[in-house]
Amino acid sequence: MRRLFRVAAVGLLGLMFAHHGPLRAIDPPSSELSDDWVYEGLRDPKPPVVPANLANRVRNPIDAFLLAELGKKGLSFRPDAAPATLIRRITFDLTGLPPTPEEVAAFVTDPSDAAYEKLVDRLMASPHYGERMAQSWLDLVRFAETDGFKQDDPRPGAWLYRDYVIQSFQNDKPYDRFIQEQLAGDEMFPGDSQAAIATGMNRHYPDEYNAVNLEQRRIEILTDITDTVGSAVMGLTIGCARCHDHKFDPILQSDYFRIQAFFAGWGPVDQPVFRNADEKTAYEKRLQEWNSRTASLQAKQAELEKPYLKSAGAKSRQRFDAEYAKLLDLEPNQMTPLQIQIRSMIRNQVVNQPKANVPGTMKAPDKEAWTKLQQEMEAVAGPKPAAPPKGMMLTDVGPVAPVTHILRRGNWQTPGKVIEPGFLSAIDDRTADITPTATTTGRRKALALWLTQPDQPLTTRTIVNRLWQHHFGVGIVGTPNDLGVQGDRPTHVELLDWLARELVRQKWSLKAMHRMMVLSSAYRQASTHDAKSAEVDSGNALLWRQNRQRLDGESIRDAILAVTGKLNRAQGGPGVFPEVPADLKAIAKDWPVSKNEADRNRRSVYVFVKRNLRYPLFSLFDAPDRTETCGRRFVTTSAPQALMLLNDRLILQHAKDLASRVLTESGNEPSGIVDRAVRLCYSRAPMAEESHELQTFLKEQSVRLAATFPDAKVAFREAVVDLCHALLNTNEFLTID
Repeated sequence: MRRLFRVAAVGLLGLMFAHHGPLRAIDPPSSELSDDWVYEGLRDPKPPVVPANLANRVRNPIDAFLLAELGKKGLSFRPDAAPATLIRRITFDLTGLPPTPEEVAAFVTDPSDAAYEKLVDRLMASPHYGERMAQSWLDLVRFAETDGFKQDDPRPGAWLYRDYVIQSFQNDKPYDRFIQEQLAGDEMFPGDSQAAIATGMNRHYPDEYNAVNLEQRRIEILTDITDTVGSAVMGLTIGCARCHDHKFDPILQSDYFRIQAFFAGWGPVDQPVFRNADEKTAYEKRLQEWNSRTASLQAKQAELEKPYLKSAGAKSRQRFDAEYAKLLDLEPNQMTPLQIQIRSMIRNQVVNQPKANVPGTMKAPDKEAWTKLQQEMEAVAGPKPAAPPKGMMLTDVGPVAPVTHILRRGNWQTPGKVIEPGFLSAIDDRTADITPTATTTGRRKALALWLTQPDQPLTTRTIVNRLWQHHFGVGIVGTPNDLGVQGDRPTHVELLDWLARELVRQKWSLKAMHRMMVLSSAYRQASTHDAKSAEVDSGNALLWRQNRQRLDGESIRDAILAVTGKLNRAQGGPGVFPEVPADLKAIAKDWPVSKNEADRNRRSVYVFVKRNLRYPLFSLFDAPDRTETCGRRFVTTSAPQALMLLNDRLILQHAKDLASRVLTESGNEPSGIVDRAVRLCYSRAPMAEESHELQTFLKEQSVRLAATFPDAKVAFREAVVDLCHALLNTNEFLTID
């Protein structure tokens, strides 16, 4: 095993034992804040006047709110962070990537407020801004490209939703519109293909498509949708009220099922997505021509398939009891809305799955004949026109929804009283005013409009708290998916409400809110320790310093690819499959590693999300499993993290790539190599003592490696690889200061 010098050893120990994130220990906020504060209407506070000795640190109203509280404790902000530290922080925050050495050098030369504002605007205009901001939202809506459970079947069109989210953030889609599209895009914006794709938010539930008890499966799906909307959009654990009234929050069991009733018309659809009308017209014309020229051959294929489809369908049909199975023989106008939902689930197993699998079940002579017909079709008319990707969307089964019951103890087998769609009684004790359309219930539209009212306290507080968490490591309420009684108390409730109202004043622009936060003195301050401040507020709840944050697994991978020069910045499209560690290949049979190296080096947001096999680097660095909503990732420190960065073959290859780049850009002089490597990895110049130690390491390591590599040039190059490997393992590379 390679010998790594002490910089790496110290960094690894830091990774394993350093504390990441604030402790949040401080006196609770004002006693006049009630336990049910989040259900109360938004306050309309004014930015406070700060003490004169602190006024010079106020860059915008955010600073005024924070400094007013700090002043009461005799505290203030830390000084602004060093320019190199600040540009690294803001670049990672807004793009998820490190700045280039050239970008750092330009900013360090002019770190003025005007230059910083231009930097922020440039980063927000970067195509990588949307990719970075999408990551947290995908955690929230439990986005995945497979079903989960034992089968874990792929969802081929799921990536269209991921790309929709990225573009929505990139284009600064107003947050109210963003929510409306995801809850009811088909109802509110008919004909808009992106709004239809947006409804895929409600299709990311884990699912076992081959389940037999379909009424239970339906309820489990509706439960998942309801719980996710409650946590992700409202910031409440409404799922705790499914079996009984919430034990702590003023959420009744009837409230839970009033919300669930909005989704009772559940009608999943997978539809082709075209970029525009011309593309659709052209595809349909090509397909019509191809079908016309191959009609007789297709008919012969169908005859070969018929007995296999009949046999497979009959076998699948036998899995269901007679009451279920007979639904296959009915027309939609003969069924209730609930029966239509059940029938669609049965049909998928009895008709759709066998149709997709039939060629693989044929006997040899029939398979040979079927294949020959396939070849004849291509000879006659060429390959069949490639179908566009199908988006996973949600609509309703019709203008009438199945009845919603309050389930006793949450058990689908013990339905209680019927309940209509309505809102949370603690805020708005009304039954929803609903107007059905010709094809949908209109229910989801009513919920979307209620959640995006300008004075809606839940939606607005929840999202600005999430933005705050993104930039400061922890939200004003430290439990972003639970602003209720059992969650953390807000440290600055007036600031939270001011931000919520400011979001609406800014026409629901998330970019405007991000910009305000990162332009504040609070954000720009150093993260250095101050003993006096720590005595008063050891957990930094009052934000007298900026918080250091460990990079998430996706950003670690992206940063490594960026500094090696291997990052493929192409955007959008189906998920890619990077290589996995060698010891996983035996069990990763359904992880088809992308053949093209450029595809393997795409950004991490485009890595295929498989529920039953998370990409190992992401999993080790605390990526959620996407089975339920995740509002804040855990940040753990463990030996396997350090061991992977030290020993994994892929990381070693990245170190070689980084060494190649450094040698190409700096030449063979140790001083130049050290300077370039440190600037790439740390976004700063090496300190004099640091440069001396690293150059000494290069010389000593070259001597050590001479026994293995007699060629002095080769030994020196391998020493550079070791140097680069060490830098990638250090705490400074893995954290945002």
